[in-house]
Amino acid sequence: MQIIKPSSILSPFIAAFMVVQSDGGLINHVFPDTSVMMIIRFRGNVVIEQEGQKILLPPLSIGGLSLSSRLIHYGENSGNILVQFKPAGATAFFKTPLNELFNSHVSLDAFFSNSEIKNLDEKLSLVFSTEEKVKVIEGFLISKLRDRNQDELILNSILRINAACGSVKMIQLATALNISQDAFEKRFRKVVGSTPKQYASIVRMRSLIDRWPANAALTEVALEAGFFDQSHFIKEFRKFTGMTPSAFFRI
Repeated sequence: MQIIKPSSILSPFIAAFMVVQSDGGLINHVFPDTSVMMIIRFRGNVVIEQEGQKILLPPLSIGGLSLSSRLIHYGENSGNILVQFKPAGATAFFKTPLNELFNSHVSLDAFFSNSEIKNLDEKLSLVFSTEEKVKVIEGFLISKLRDRNQDELILNSILRINAACGSVKMIQLATALNISQDAFEKRFRKVVGSTPKQYASIVRMRSLIDRWPANAALTEVALEAGFFDQSHFIKEFRKFTGMTPSAFFRI
């Protein structure tokens, strides 16, 4: 995988461009993340498998946040550029509330005209290096940049959730931000693509995995992370990673 940093114009909204190419086929096991992801397939096929369902992705698509793990099957001789948006970053380019993308992948022609998509596809076919293709995608995104002013309240809430490793009560967070809980949740869903509680649960689980102590008792880890009991924790962990905690950390 090749990582390319975005230009200064796009860096407030995009974390990275990731180039994934495979000659013999590749399967990536992807855990839930806080980023909306756009996938531009310039060669081969890509299939997303989630909760027992397989979806053949169109050449240009965007995927929303999700609470369950996914398998991404990159076909033989495939080439893809993934645009990883920063949390709340994708809303600068799309009029549609991002919560409508939750747990789904949608073709870009649902958001842009056929002529715009065709023009992007043609430009990509005329260049050959991945760096040139990224520049074409950057040009397209810059042309779609609707508003460079980000929602500071939502960005503040994201910082607070991350700092608390996801263990935060939404009513307390809304109070600290001087906004009603209903108004906060509605605004957060539209800008980020999930409820603040769902976002916090992703942060909490990823933080727990990153900080998992060696030889820790499962019950102790579950309770410290705020889960009701061990069985509840195992259920959520399995949904998040596709494996039990013991199987996951053994691997």
